[in-house]
Amino acid sequence: MKPTLLLHICCATCAAYVLESLRDQFEVTAYYYNPNIYPVEEYDIRFSEAKKYCHEHKIAFVEETPNRQDWFSLTMGHEHDPERGQRCTICYRMRLQKTAEYAREHGFQMWGTDLSISPHKDAKRLNEIGAELEKVFRVKFLEADFKKRDGFKKAMDISRKEGFYRQDYCGCKYSIRKISNNQYPISNQIPISE
Repeated sequence: MKPTLLLHICCATCAAYVLESLRDQFEVTAYYYNPNIYPVEEYDIRFSEAKKYCHEHKIAFVEETPNRQDWFSLTMGHEHDPERGQRCTICYRMRLQKTAEYAREHGFQMWGTDLSISPHKDAKRLNEIGAELEKVFRVKFLEADFKKRDGFKKAMDISRKEGFYRQDYCGCKYSIRKISNNQYPISNQIPISE
């Protein structure tokens, strides 16, 4: 019998390759917890596509209700941090901690995340946070850097084949790029309570 693995996923584009590559070794459940994704319409697109993919491929899927207000509170003061800066570390930790908690509460043998598939994510930092949380929650963390061995390229190939929506920013309000000048704007016109 395969060990059970709870895998935090962020979107279908990143998740598909990772889920498929792990299915031979683990009984995988996809765990969707992403309170950082902004605005709500963007969240809905990413959530629906990930859920649909998992359903079509017979992968168990769990959505954790996103606590957006907590995310904004935790990242307050980090609005102008560069991508991969302290705000991202806070965001990684929030999502990974919730995943580890769920894994422990529901008897999973292991847990992990698909976030390291992206060349924009710091796999070393993700793995360090995972190792810390493994000690706290006493559930084994799957250390990985899924972008290695052409992982990101394979993920993009699956994304094109499946016709997935491809976002042009990580997900949070502060990572939305202005295409014209590649800046990270902060709009005071959008209420943070969304």
